[in-house]
Amino acid sequence: MLSNKRIQELELVMEFEKVEECFKEVSSWIENVGRRRLKETINLDDSLEMLLQAQKQFKEFDLVASEYCRRGQEALKKMNQWEDFSFVDVHSYRVKLQTYGDQLEEFCTQLDETRHRVCETVRLYEFFDKVQQGICCTEESVKS
Repeated sequence: MLSNKRIQELELVMEFEKVEECFKEVSSWIENVGRRRLKETINLDDSLEMLLQAQKQFKEFDLVASEYCRRGQEALKKMNQWEDFSFVDVHSYRVKLQTYGDQLEEFCTQLDETRHRVCETVRLYEFFDKVQQGICCTEESVKS
């Protein structure tokens, strides 16, 4: 039984090392690229044309960012098996996983919020653009 326990511990450590490598890559991307790009979308431009350009750039970033989020979430799911191994001392690994998980969740939430904000801002600007065109057309009709 002791031998089986040690084998399981070693297997979990090896699995954790694989998952940790993935998390390090995801975490590094979030810190070095993802957060910076999200901050760039805080101040959206004032014209519809510039806003549509910003939306296009954000969509390209969103594809990459969503892939990193997906990879991080898949790695977390792999480690859910640790819940079944209460007899194995994995506390230090769980702490690291919790840290990675918190970082990933925070970034994915910010990504979702930014995606929604960009979409709603574009919709609002498109609405105002239509209203402005309608007002211009109405003013021209009245002048004629």
